[in-house]
Parts: sequence; C-alpha cells; structure tokens
Amino acid sequence: MSSSDTDKDRYGRIRQINLPRRRFERLVGRALAGLPPEFQARLENVAVLIEDEPPDDMPDTMGLYEGVPLIHRSSDDVMMPDQITLFKGPIERVCSTEKEIESEVRLTVLHEVGHYFGLDESQLE
Repeated sequence: MSSSDTDKDRYGRIRQINLPRRRFERLVGRALAGLPPEFQARLENVAVLIEDEPPDDMPDTMGLYEGVPLIHRSSDDVMMPDQITLFKGPIERVCSTEKEIESEVRLTVLHEVGHYFGLDESQLE
C-alpha cells in the first residue's frame, strides 16, 4: 500500500486527520520555538491557546490574534495579555497528512504573530 493510499478511505475520499491534542500542542510549541530569537524576545505577555473550533461567526478561521499590536502601544499603556488562539478543527480539515498539519500550524502561528507585531492582512500575504 502506498502512502497516498493511506491518506484515503476505501472509497477514495481523503481522510481527515485528527491528531491527539498533545501532538497538536507539540506542533504549536515547535512553531513558536522556531521563531527567530529576536521575535521570541519581543513576544511578551502573550497567551497562546488552542481551541477545537472557532466561534460560530468565524467558521473557517484557523487562528486569531486578540490584543493591541505592538506598534500601536505606548510606554504608558497598561495592557491585558494579548492572546493568540489556534483552532485545531479547521486546520485539520484543510490537511490530509500530519506533515501538512505541521506546516499549516507553522503558517498560522507566523500569521498571528505577524498581527501581534502590527502587520495587516496585505502585509502578511
């Protein structure tokens, strides 16, 4: 059986990968650890969460940054922790292998960290 056969069910449909939560958490940790040191050093007061699904009004969202981007802060600001949330379900649904999930997690982490640093959607593309 080839590896492409293992990614499909007996009817030829692509299987959805459902990673155990701990494995998904490790992929997120690896993506964060893979950020360049100069970016890691500036990620302060940021909670990174994993949820199974996004809110109902955002069904296909893979990640969400909530907070005040770094470039919009002043030294006088008293800030609540920023939050980056990754949504496991949507990420798994667009992927057919664990390697694809790892890649999508990395891209989603980079995307949301980019928002933390003040990049908008067009800059992130």
